Amino acid sequence: RNPHKPDHSTGGSSSGCGALVASGEVTMAIGGDQAGSIRFPASFCGIYGLKPTWGLVPYTGVAPLEHTLDHVGPMTATVGENARLLEAIAGPDDGLDPRQGAVEVSSYLEALDRGVEGLRIGVLAEGFGLGLSEPEVDEAVREAAAVLASLGAEVTEVSIPEHGLGLIALLPIFLQGNIAVFKADSLPTGWRGLYVTSLGQAFEGWRERANELSDGLKLELLLAEHVERSYHQRHYAKAQNLSRRLRGAYDAALAEHDLLLMPTVPHRAPRIPAPDAPLEERLAPTLEATTNTAPFNCTGHPAMSVPCAKRDDLPIGMTLVARWYDEQAIYRAAY
Repeated sequence: RNPHKPDHSTGGSSSGCGALVASGEVTMAIGGDQAGSIRFPASFCGIYGLKPTWGLVPYTGVAPLEHTLDHVGPMTATVGENARLLEAIAGPDDGLDPRQGAVEVSSYLEALDRGVEGLRIGVLAEGFGLGLSEPEVDEAVREAAAVLASLGAEVTEVSIPEHGLGLIALLPIFLQGNIAVFKADSLPTGWRGLYVTSLGQAFEGWRERANELSDGLKLELLLAEHVERSYHQRHYAKAQNLSRRLRGAYDAALAEHDLLLMPTVPHRAPRIPAPDAPLEERLAPTLEATTNTAPFNCTGHPAMSVPCAKRDDLPIGMTLVARWYDEQAIYRAAY
């Protein structure tokens, strides 16, 4: 339940982290993010949630969803705590997590006091005016961009038409990657990292308890099985290729800008559906609302949800996206 309005959602999937941090029960939490699950609850709960560069924080010991989408990162009440936690958990893990390559670690706390003077920030046109967008959200995020401009940042509008392909790219990877993990009991083959055998043993009972899975997860697994039987890996492969194209488009824009800026979620936290609500009502908000979060799971760019306003007692989050391993630029603007 949302600490600001208990009859409203906290987002997903790291919703417990969002609720605990926002309510003051804990100072810091570590969330998981494959389509926006750090940034969603951060936006809805009014806290700072960072999805770091892919591989910057080792994923060792965390239940996977899909190796190329898996991220973990800090969720905190302040920017300083976020940077401090990232400094503690970022860096190489001695080969235990093959998601990690030549990881570039910085001093994130040092970035906080550098200000935004000279930072080039691109307000992403395609991140606003979406089908689910609330005018209050778009307005609040643009007002936050104006504040950054008043503090010395160079803020301009930027267009990346490929942004709208992000969710299209994510879905086949998310679905087919997820079902592969289920079938392998969280121990998929094909890499040299640490295999947590106890996780596999705990996970393997899902077949006998499948009715305890949520309706949304059941639907995802059924759809993934259908796609796999009908089209094999064709959609997964095309989506991974599309992700490379998408990364190239963002990289081109980030060659001219230090940060991209947009709403995290196009709307504020919705009411929690009643227990007897129709299935469509309970599942409807879960996909389209990831339009501004899902692309950066595909491309691996760091992205942070920054609380920038409240309307009707519900927080609004602004997303800042940077080049790979340039979390420092995000922290400068967020602070």
